[in-house]
Amino acid sequence: MLGLLWARPMRLEKSRSPRLVLAPAELPADGYAIATLTIETASPQAPRVSFSDNPHTATIEAATRTAGGWQVRLRAGVWPGSTTVRVEVAGAPPAVATLTTKLAPGDSAGDGTPDFLRLDDPRDQAAFRRWFTFLAEAQYFQKPASRPAEIVDCAALIRYAYREALRAHAGNWADDAHLPLVPAFDPVMRYQYPYTPLGAALFRVREGSFRPSDLDDGAFAQFADAQTLQRLNTHFVSRDLARALPGDLLFFRQDSDHMPFHSMIYLGESQIAKDGARYVVYHTGPDGSGPGEIRRPSLPELLRFPEPQWRPIGPNRNFLGVYRWNILREAA
Repeated sequence: MLGLLWARPMRLEKSRSPRLVLAPAELPADGYAIATLTIETASPQAPRVSFSDNPHTATIEAATRTAGGWQVRLRAGVWPGSTTVRVEVAGAPPAVATLTTKLAPGDSAGDGTPDFLRLDDPRDQAAFRRWFTFLAEAQYFQKPASRPAEIVDCAALIRYAYREALRAHAGNWADDAHLPLVPAFDPVMRYQYPYTPLGAALFRVREGSFRPSDLDDGAFAQFADAQTLQRLNTHFVSRDLARALPGDLLFFRQDSDHMPFHSMIYLGESQIAKDGARYVVYHTGPDGSGPGEIRRPSLPELLRFPEPQWRPIGPNRNFLGVYRWNILREAA
């Protein structure tokens, strides 16, 4: 009898669910806010923490051992909603808590780009620049038949590289993106396309500061031409090419009724050729007799271009200047 009396409470203790304390239980969906999940358990093994629904609401950071159990940091994503946090500890039933994130509708620059899209972390900025320039340059080395069919002009090359730079680069992504290799670059951590409140509609196409109604009233779209990219999705940096950073855009306006706005991507040093030279890459667009081509001149070649209206120099009135993505705008 004594053995039975001792065994029963031991089995009850082993099967008890961990006690969870989530503070706070509601966060702004800004990509940075942190909630702390305290897990009270006697188990020495690290718990398994997962989201059983809506996994893009937050990300799970490393667990830390405490005197009474474990603590896990949960970082809000930019996708607003509620998610169930599930905690499993060896030998015990799982426990759950609910984390809710609310839309963060700010537009600190008043440029129409919501703050939840801005990459404030220098590591995210560097990751975006590496992916954006690599993806654009990689298309130059691809055979035309192997390129994504959407790349038909200068703006299309930019839209493609911008969008794909913000994706999670895993699974079948490389095959879908028509890439022969995937570099070991860090990803953008704040969010991954298309898991933002804007979904697939990345580009601002209507003037005005951002407001919540813009999420579904046509202010953003998947398509934007070169002029719209220049006016509503980037900001002016300089007419001095020396101030360009990798991933910046060069815009030109030509005296032509056919596609007067043109754009080039400043690559800086090539991530593929590794020759130390600095380059730009662009698609010429269709010329009436053919589909056009992707070119990648070095800066000296571009500065000596036979047609002076394409040289990115101050005296050239057709050169509008160096522009930078609004998501990379520095805080005032």
